[in-house]
Amino acid sequence: MAQIFKPSANSVAKVTVGFLAALPIVGGYAIAALSRSPANTKVDVPKDQPVPFSHEHHVTELGIDCRYCHTSVEKSSYAGLPATETCMSCHSQIWTNSPLLEPVRQSFETGTPIHWTLINKVPQFVFFNHSIHIARGINCNVCHGPVNDMMITYKGNAFQMSWCLQCHRAPERYLYKDPTHPELSPRQQVFNLYWKMEENGYTNLAPKEQDILEGHYGGSDDSTDVTAGKKLVNDYGVKVQELADCSICHR
Repeated sequence: MAQIFKPSANSVAKVTVGFLAALPIVGGYAIAALSRSPANTKVDVPKDQPVPFSHEHHVTELGIDCRYCHTSVEKSSYAGLPATETCMSCHSQIWTNSPLLEPVRQSFETGTPIHWTLINKVPQFVFFNHSIHIARGINCNVCHGPVNDMMITYKGNAFQMSWCLQCHRAPERYLYKDPTHPELSPRQQVFNLYWKMEENGYTNLAPKEQDILEGHYGGSDDSTDVTAGKKLVNDYGVKVQELADCSICHR
């Protein structure tokens, strides 16, 4: 009987079988990579707003405290967005004829709130409390990225569960207390770091402080930092075992 397949068909068959076996694995990695890419998470992607608000101008250049606009960040789960009256407390005196601020003036005249585009939000089945993180000294930029340097606001981190759990499972790696101002409470240190940057610039800050403000701080593995962090965990009354419990975020 004549040979139907050439000897090379064996090699083709092996390659085909290998490709089919690897396809689910490669496909899984591709889907995972896509789900974590900016195309899906929108990390580092600025979003249009009804008013082109610049944090860099208001915070870094003018030195306005975060709490002037985000009034409930220290006492509520929600940081809050500024009412139009807050904007007009300045812009009734300056830039009064700027076309960029026409939506603000219309909102003030009609009493209709400005519909800002939310940048950072968690799913409805996740509970997040800003106030407890501020009370433990977690700086805004650790989660939100270098907000004070953003011309147009964008998301600094993807807020995926594995990322949150890194801190919840080992808070001693993330807790930080400014050794030059030990008298300040954790809450006061969060905002004092911005004032230090205003007064001294980035170059005169400690490396860890620079990483925090630049949104690069992912916790420390240095034994000295971890030891200091464990002391802060005890001093602040952080209940580490409860932090990793599902009910902390899913209620």
